[in-house]
Amino acid sequence: MPLLETIHEPRDLRGLSMVQLQDLAQEIREFLVANVSRTGGHLGPNLGVVELTLGIHRVFDSPRDSVVFDTGHQSYVHKLVTGRQDFSTLRQQGGLAGYPERAESVHDIVESSHASSSLSWADGISRARQLTGEGDRFVVAVVGDGALTGGMAWEAVNNIAADKDRRVVIVVNDNGRSYAPTIGGLADQLARLRQTLDKVRTHRAYEGAMEWWKTRLQNGGPARRFAYKSLHAAKKGIKDWWAPQGLFEDLGMKYIGPIDGHNMAAVEEALAQARSYGGPVIVHALTEKGRGYAPARAHEDDQFHAVGIIDPETGEPVDRPDAQSWTSVFGQEIADIADERPDIVGITGAMLIPVGLKEMAERHPGRVFDVGIAEQHAFAGAAGMAFGGLHPVVAVYATFLNRAFDQLLMDVALHKAGVTVVLDRAGVTGPDGPSHHGMWDLSLLQIIPGLHLAAPRDATRLREELREAVAVADAPTVLRFSKGSVGNEIEALERLRDGVDVLARHGAGNGGGNSGGDRDVLLVGIGSMAAMALDVAERLMAQGISSTVVDPRWVLPVPRSIVGLAARHRIVVCIEDGVKAGGVGSRIRQEMREAGVDTPLNEVGLPVEFLRHGSRNQVLARVGLTAQRIAQDTVAQVLGTKVPFARPLPGRETPTGQIPRL
Repeated sequence: MPLLETIHEPRDLRGLSMVQLQDLAQEIREFLVANVSRTGGHLGPNLGVVELTLGIHRVFDSPRDSVVFDTGHQSYVHKLVTGRQDFSTLRQQGGLAGYPERAESVHDIVESSHASSSLSWADGISRARQLTGEGDRFVVAVVGDGALTGGMAWEAVNNIAADKDRRVVIVVNDNGRSYAPTIGGLADQLARLRQTLDKVRTHRAYEGAMEWWKTRLQNGGPARRFAYKSLHAAKKGIKDWWAPQGLFEDLGMKYIGPIDGHNMAAVEEALAQARSYGGPVIVHALTEKGRGYAPARAHEDDQFHAVGIIDPETGEPVDRPDAQSWTSVFGQEIADIADERPDIVGITGAMLIPVGLKEMAERHPGRVFDVGIAEQHAFAGAAGMAFGGLHPVVAVYATFLNRAFDQLLMDVALHKAGVTVVLDRAGVTGPDGPSHHGMWDLSLLQIIPGLHLAAPRDATRLREELREAVAVADAPTVLRFSKGSVGNEIEALERLRDGVDVLARHGAGNGGGNSGGDRDVLLVGIGSMAAMALDVAERLMAQGISSTVVDPRWVLPVPRSIVGLAARHRIVVCIEDGVKAGGVGSRIRQEMREAGVDTPLNEVGLPVEFLRHGSRNQVLARVGLTAQRIAQDTVAQVLGTKVPFARPLPGRETPTGQIPRL
């Protein structure tokens, strides 16, 4: 029987010999390659943490000791050794989540996959343990070196280090990469670290002796105080020569490492030292992303950080999409714009390749800045660049906009800075689950004064709206688009004076002719939902209900023509792939009321819920965001059997319960 099949919980690891552990590590890597290649997922990070995860679960006692992952994409091995070995539906609807999930196991704690937060969790858990009389329980935080580029992590370290009795062990998984290679001064410092006498320094007797001598010398008059300062400086100099510890030492936290994160014996010894110390300790482990899988190691861009379905032998994608992705369209266009305008600069947070700035960086290497996992800094820094005469383009995943909201509001918008924000993977993203859906931005951005928000429906409009966005010099502009491939081009019948595109008119309007007059339903399709709005219109036409379909292009400020069109329809239906509470539909309704337009409006969007993982279409279907469901609801509203009821049009009274005659 394979060793992996005998592991049902962490305690099953403790009876294995070192030789068996090495065999188990090999089995786990083979399992991950075979299974993740079928479903897609985060392969490279998990191949790199096999020995670290086994060591943690042998030395510590989960769930009594709390193990927190930052971020959770490196938790697959943890899932395997805590009883979850069915990876056949990983990241698929009804299957294992791609991140820790409390509903799956008592061993999972933090479900959010936003980086740099785990140390704050560790700080909070350890404080709670102290206050509830359980201070002997450990908290182990597994942190990728990329997460330490986030300022929040250092705020937490500062607090953890202040209490010498809290049993917090921070395991730094240093593979030189967050997604792509980790950048910044901290990354350079970690790369220069050398091994030292950790076993001696982490022994309680060592600490006691050092404290005894410190007290005697400091309280013994000027000569002894001078001696203490001299000896302390010499000790620090020798220690830093052996193992430069920089910020860790300055914060007063014990540091162990760096160790070979793939040497099982070294990993266990370091973790055991950290456990025996009994106070806050950092264990610095050097690992290889994609360890043991040649195609991942050879992939220079991200070493298979995340893959789709691949051939396990070659690592090549099984299906190559023919259509361009939204990201690639943006990447090509912003690089072209940068060719034309020397003031355009790009900013990203450890996501150069995923957000499409790689091509611009290759063409203009001095004008693209990767600030690490530090979205707050990225946005505030962008405001400063705008003040200095540049036009920054900050490209982030839509879900990470949440982290920089204050800076967008107070640093960018308040100062009327000409900054363009590009939100990739907006709306429902699918298999990565609740913390990666980019579903909050349309609501969050509504309350920022002066902000301009665009949502392109296809590749042509993306290029067009991006150029319009970077032309704005006195206000923030935001461009949002979905994950995956761009759909077919959707040409407009007409562009109105304020930039709104009329995509379709079905049925003769009141007053005659297909192009004029009043109709039953005004369908407002936001961004990629324009295609769904057109589908709904066709379904309504089959039921004898006339409609007009529009794409606002620029969602904020609300175009005046949308309000004017609303007055000439019996009902307005706004379709968006963001949270409908406080979303675009709500904003259009407010603008209509302020203009005295009383047409009922139905907001169609996502519920205020954390949506579990599944494909994009599965998630949309679960929440009723499909053309069939929207058409059914709209028919009922036109018939007057479902709120909001469609109002009668002047001169065209239609009895409730009857389909209007065209």
